[in-house]
Amino acid sequence: MTILGFDHLIISLHLNLIMTKDSINRTLDEQRVEFANSKFLATPLAGLIAWSIIGIAGLILPIQYVVWTLFIATGSIVYLGMFISKFTGENFLDKKKPKNEFDQLFMFTVVQAVLVYSIALPFFLVDYTSLPLSVGILTGLMWVPFSWIIKHWIGLFHAIVRTIVVLILWYVFPDHRFVAIPFAIVLIYIITIVVLKSRKEITI
Repeated sequence: MTILGFDHLIISLHLNLIMTKDSINRTLDEQRVEFANSKFLATPLAGLIAWSIIGIAGLILPIQYVVWTLFIATGSIVYLGMFISKFTGENFLDKKKPKNEFDQLFMFTVVQAVLVYSIALPFFLVDYTSLPLSVGILTGLMWVPFSWIIKHWIGLFHAIVRTIVVLILWYVFPDHRFVAIPFAIVLIYIITIVVLKSRKEITI
């Protein structure tokens, strides 16, 4: 390890120690209020962009490229969210922010959303048109625990409406599943973002 790399490790450990101490000094209720009053724009904006790209691809590209677009776009939502967070004021990678246990819980829900590809892949190998159904529904389930964390109905709304709409569209538009479903999810993201921006701050 180089001296520069060692210095970076020491600084990171020091910052983590400070943030951990800060989270210990604050109650979980205080941390939950702090987390709930965050903007939460970066992640839904990333999802909106990703599914918009998928829907556009479904309109203009051959199906094999649309499938790859879906895999790549949905798999990039986390990284796109990190990038967008720099411009929304959330900055997910800011190590100077006080540590919040609910940030870690939220990241676990993101990991959960990624792991659902293990369910989507076998169905995809049998029927490739199952992809917008399985990925569209399963990756939206992270909004359920999110709704509980922030004490707001929008997370449940997003997950439930998304599940019902995606399922209905999958049956109603069998020849346009890679277009109808992505754009429906985009619409749900737009509603979600509007509600998140207009919600009131909560207190302990």
